[in-house]
Amino acid sequence: MHLLLDIGGTKLRIAFSKDGKRFAGKPVIANTPENFKTGMALIKKAVAGRPGIKSAICGIAGSFDRNKTKLVSSPNLPGWIGKPIKAELGNITGAPVRLENDADLAGLGEAVFGAGKKDRIVAYLTISTGVGGTRIVDKKIDAGVFGFEPGQQIIDLSKWKPGAPSRSGTLEKFISGADMEKKYGKRPADIKSRSAWEEKARLLAVGLYNTARFWSPDIIILGGSMITKKVGIPLSRVKYHFGKKPSVFSKTLKLTKAKLGEYSGLYGAMALLKQK
Repeated sequence: MHLLLDIGGTKLRIAFSKDGKRFAGKPVIANTPENFKTGMALIKKAVAGRPGIKSAICGIAGSFDRNKTKLVSSPNLPGWIGKPIKAELGNITGAPVRLENDADLAGLGEAVFGAGKKDRIVAYLTISTGVGGTRIVDKKIDAGVFGFEPGQQIIDLSKWKPGAPSRSGTLEKFISGADMEKKYGKRPADIKSRSAWEEKARLLAVGLYNTARFWSPDIIILGGSMITKKVGIPLSRVKYHFGKKPSVFSKTLKLTKAKLGEYSGLYGAMALLKQK
């Protein structure tokens, strides 16, 4: 039995797989605890009913130290930064543990099992509490020294200057659920203003144009609650604004929603089992 984890800024998902092809039972979904110890206790409780864990693969929102043992940066999981995540999961499972960025695993899941399974080069962006993303080549997470952070690309240079708050001028700052809630004082799901969502679609299209330029993918897949929920950034308007950009690929590049929903990261963890 293998443990599969997807720890996002809002939701924590737990699943198990025997063969790397399907889940052993329905995945468990809970709110991600702000406190690291509380999160580990939640995982420990789930593992207690599944003895004989052979390995654990955990996707988590943020950037790791060079040895991938702990988070060094995570805007939406500050209580988990610097904590011994890999060591603690090893203690809980008694098995080898591998940590990966949550967006990397979600993109891999879509490339292997979802919307990009017929494509060689897949760009995946998740727009949720934060904005993350990855590049998948030949069904594998592409190599990188510091990891992929398309949400941190600068799209407004006037906001990016000495002394400015963290993430100022970035794509994430303009379109993430966390910053939208901060701006409007309500959950994104409760925002009914068409003009607000139109503006997010226009800004996301700018970010996707840049992403397509430097990643040159066959397809861009969009996931996350800001895209997949009933109230969110309308894909039709993103496509409209993206198509207005001055490039051939802006009219021929495939742009679609993720197919695996909130299980994308768990499917990516499962896909990684076969690559070890």
